[in-house]
Amino acid sequence: MGRIHKLIAATLCLLCFKSFTVDKCAAEAQDIELEAESVDVEKLYENDYDPMKSRIAPKAVPARQVASQSYYISPQRLEQIRAELLYPYFDTDQFRGSGDLQTNINSNNAQLHKNLGFLLPFFGFGFNYTIISLHGHLSFSDGMDYFPAPPLKFPNINWPKENDPSFIAPFYSRCKIGTIGEGESDLKESGVYFRLERDLPGRMDQFGVELRERLKWDIREAMIGAESFIPKHTIIATWKNVTFAGGLPQAIKTTNTFQAVITTDEVRTFAMFNYGYMGWTTHTEAGGDTLTGQGGVPAFVGFNAGNGTRAFQYIPYSQDMRIRDLPWKGWANDKPGRHVFRIDEKVYSGNCFDDESVYKSAPLIFAPESANMMGGILVNVTGPCFTPDKRIMCRFDTQEVVGRYVGPNRAVCVMPRVYAAGYIDLAISIDGGQYAWKGRFYVETPVLAPEMVWFHDLSFHDLYPEKLRIRWDKFNLTMNENAKVSISLWGYKETTLNPDLVFIDQISPEGGINNNGDYTIDVANFRGKDSGDYLRQFEVGFLHITLQGAENQNLLGISPILWSRPMPIGWYFADQWKRFYGADWAAQKCNAWYEKDTKMRYFANEIPMCPCLLDQAQGDKGRFLPDYECDKEGNAACYYHRGASMCFRSGTANIDGAGQQCCYDIEGKLMMTSDNMWGGNPSRVHNLGLVPWNEQSKVPSLSHWYHDKLPFYTCCLWQDASSDGCAYYRFERRASQDCVGYQPPGAAAVFGDPHFFTFDNLTYTFNGKGEYVLVRSDDERHKIDIQGRFEAVEENMYGSARATVLTAVAAKENSSVPVEVRIRQPYAQWRYRLDVIVDYQPVYFDSHNRRVQNFKGVTVYTPANILNQSHVIIMFSSGAGVEIVENQRHMSARVYLPITFVNHTRGLFGNWSFEHNDDLMLPDASFSVMTDVNNLELLHDNFGMLWNVDDKYHPDKGRSLFFHENDRSSNFYYDATFRPVFFSKPPLPINITSFNSTDIEQTCGTSYQCYYDYAVTLNRQYGTYAKYYFDDIVNIRSKNLRTVISCGNLPVPQNGRKSSFEFTVGTIVKIDCDPGYVLVGEDRRYCWPNGEWSWTSFGAAECVPESVYFAQQGASIFGYVMAAIIPLLCCLLCFCCYQKKTGAKPNPKWNTAKKPSEKNFTNN
Repeated sequence: MGRIHKLIAATLCLLCFKSFTVDKCAAEAQDIELEAESVDVEKLYENDYDPMKSRIAPKAVPARQVASQSYYISPQRLEQIRAELLYPYFDTDQFRGSGDLQTNINSNNAQLHKNLGFLLPFFGFGFNYTIISLHGHLSFSDGMDYFPAPPLKFPNINWPKENDPSFIAPFYSRCKIGTIGEGESDLKESGVYFRLERDLPGRMDQFGVELRERLKWDIREAMIGAESFIPKHTIIATWKNVTFAGGLPQAIKTTNTFQAVITTDEVRTFAMFNYGYMGWTTHTEAGGDTLTGQGGVPAFVGFNAGNGTRAFQYIPYSQDMRIRDLPWKGWANDKPGRHVFRIDEKVYSGNCFDDESVYKSAPLIFAPESANMMGGILVNVTGPCFTPDKRIMCRFDTQEVVGRYVGPNRAVCVMPRVYAAGYIDLAISIDGGQYAWKGRFYVETPVLAPEMVWFHDLSFHDLYPEKLRIRWDKFNLTMNENAKVSISLWGYKETTLNPDLVFIDQISPEGGINNNGDYTIDVANFRGKDSGDYLRQFEVGFLHITLQGAENQNLLGISPILWSRPMPIGWYFADQWKRFYGADWAAQKCNAWYEKDTKMRYFANEIPMCPCLLDQAQGDKGRFLPDYECDKEGNAACYYHRGASMCFRSGTANIDGAGQQCCYDIEGKLMMTSDNMWGGNPSRVHNLGLVPWNEQSKVPSLSHWYHDKLPFYTCCLWQDASSDGCAYYRFERRASQDCVGYQPPGAAAVFGDPHFFTFDNLTYTFNGKGEYVLVRSDDERHKIDIQGRFEAVEENMYGSARATVLTAVAAKENSSVPVEVRIRQPYAQWRYRLDVIVDYQPVYFDSHNRRVQNFKGVTVYTPANILNQSHVIIMFSSGAGVEIVENQRHMSARVYLPITFVNHTRGLFGNWSFEHNDDLMLPDASFSVMTDVNNLELLHDNFGMLWNVDDKYHPDKGRSLFFHENDRSSNFYYDATFRPVFFSKPPLPINITSFNSTDIEQTCGTSYQCYYDYAVTLNRQYGTYAKYYFDDIVNIRSKNLRTVISCGNLPVPQNGRKSSFEFTVGTIVKIDCDPGYVLVGEDRRYCWPNGEWSWTSFGAAECVPESVYFAQQGASIFGYVMAAIIPLLCCLLCFCCYQKKTGAKPNPKWNTAKKPSEKNFTNN
């Protein structure tokens, strides 16, 4: 009966209403057809059902899927379904429902809430729901209180007074549902469609497998850097035949059809905008024509993070008449009308632009974003639209290379060798034009870059290994495992101004080897070779792997290059060195280095002094950071410092490019080369090198290897540890510095609501709202500014909490770039807890090779065990350091300054003078009349508020260092009228019953900071974290920054050993000798409280060979005997002479008659 009614209705429709509703009538007829088919819907699914083209939604996925029934998609089928622009959407289903069509969305009810059931990362936030709107967007929070007047501007600068919704907008405009146009082939009903597909990697049904594979390859090929992406969940939102609001009745056929496909693996998220047809641009309230929907201010296209944070407007199309070009621009997957974006943390486009003005607002996009300084990596770039006949040039810093065309929105360049460390410019030029498209590319030093070629074991350090097994990631070269690769050995040395990197020998067979990622070098094949005098000078080098005949092995006709890390190449040259230089070749090379090094500038007295203890090194945040080669939280191998539990390096190079290294044993005591050869070594060249990086002694990593690491091999590892060469290295040229005279830095902190702990141990509370000076030093020796931003604490159950909290810190020194660290909003902390902004650009530390990043005048890093960016340390060249820590949205900042800053600081952290009485110094260098820090109101008005900074420079306070986005300024955060709670122990509201002051005291003990925060916010967590941070700074100052008296290094006699390597007060050291040696001199030494070792009563300790000792002892005994006998003989001789001279007769009593015993003896 229903079919007959529908058939009659469709017929009458065609007869009576003719062309005005012909398409609607056609849709009615289609419904009749579908209903007829639904009589045997199972048969329809079994026969020729194609889920990518049908109007009928696929069946629901069963709870359990059988692996044997898994659907296989052929390459031909994948190519077929990928040819379509729009992803599938359905207006009916097996239950005769409406499929994906959201029938509840209409002009009276414009939006619908949808639960996702997974975390969708978007623009730094994470959401588990969305709201689909008729007005061309998916939102994740409450919409605007009203539809704003055009042009739309996001983020909303009036937030939080007005809503600032988070949304994804392929076409944000006032829409209503239209009708199908004449001649349109897609007869699905007009309206808004929404489809959600979850857990795609585990799907085995046809639709799940096809959707996963289509998404995977569409995203991988459209978006550079997505080569490993596997979609996990996806949203398909389609707006079909929507027209503009306010149009005349006949405008209902003027429609747009567009789609947003959102897919994620719950870490990365991509958005795909597909534009099928664009018939109008502007609704009437935005100035659009009532009949055509043209003119005025067109729709907004882009993304808004919400909550007043960030937005991305898709220029040049958004709110511009060029929006009509969307159906034939973009060129993602070589398809006009497809536009792809990555949107999880920051938004950037994977589309090409042929409008030259776009580069001013859209930076060059490339992947990877960082690479080894040695070069050879393929860098994919997206930005301008490319064509095969155009000449593409890529410029890395100052070096140009020719790029290769891949597609309209992708080109590829092979990174050249770039002697640099840190960020450089990567720019693109088309056909000799200007390098207008630019981005920031990070250059990694060779020892910090990911290992592209590595050894199976450590035998490459040896001189005569039998075999060396090497590995590499084969897919970094090509996906073809049967492709042939070539392995060669290259050498590096510095004998002229320009360093030499030279090919030495082919390691793989002449025909190459298969690209299987594994090869064993038979070292015996290279013994007996004669490389010539020039090549034999090389002692450090690299393995180099590239495709052999690349023009025939990949479509680009170019090959990436894989480099190993720097390594000693004694395994290759040892036999030649021995044959041509003699058995003592290692000593010769060590002596040559010694003579060269002694002629160079002495540097060890100009680098930071090592702390005595591991705790001190961990606390000296401004000068030392964990060593990348010996870090218990990272690389704990410590090959060059055996027995060390942790090593530290100076964070930045000194003015001459040198650096310090300090290693500590398992007891946390400083290890020194005077005790054994595994102690830390000062470096003539810091790993970061020195500008200009392309000169000898300045190349990042390589100069350090050449001048500091290589001599350790030739002098110690390739000789005996007791050799003269190793002694030169250990005791003279790279001797560890003891810690005598080391001065720990001073420290100050701010935490809680906010509580201050100054350099001179003064504690007080100041709740200013705005941006304030924490530390400022501006004189001839030091120029540094460290500032804090304080914003209102979130409201409690009784309204405003009347307190502020630290939300951001900014710092800059001399000519360094500014660094800002700010706390992220609650819903944006799913991955990163803090934002780090350097030189007004966000940076991230989520990969090991970029855990430490270097910028002009400053180093920024996160500890190796921190993966969520909740702990950030800033290190300046002066030794000043700033440490920012976040826990559960509670942020603390600590500042560390070396002793040279004493009497040179101003700000809320006071004047560091070791006297807290002068801490409350005002910007004009006068002292506040305020003396009682417990009077919070006077302290607030007469001291704290005077240290506010704004965007205008002030000679005593400087200017704001913070990055103010979205048309904001420092005044946006400043509120001179804000009056916080001024009681040290704030009273609780009279009607609160959940806890009382006794409960607070039990939680906080004697900590007034804890009590204040707990009582003001009515939140226990605020109190406990205030106590935690206060206890933390107290413990840091008492443990990590305590002064340790050191007696310095106590030398060990040659062939001797000490009972202890300690050198602190109270240490008793007993000296022994190796077997075959005897100790001569003082065998015990004491470290006295005055920092000196006890005097040697019996002379300095010395170990002498037993043979020498006994010979010396025999000579001594003989000397003693002779010294006793000779005087007696002299006396006797004198006496005899005297008797003879005087003629005296012998005394008769001296007449010697023989004794009986003598007689018997004679007789016998």
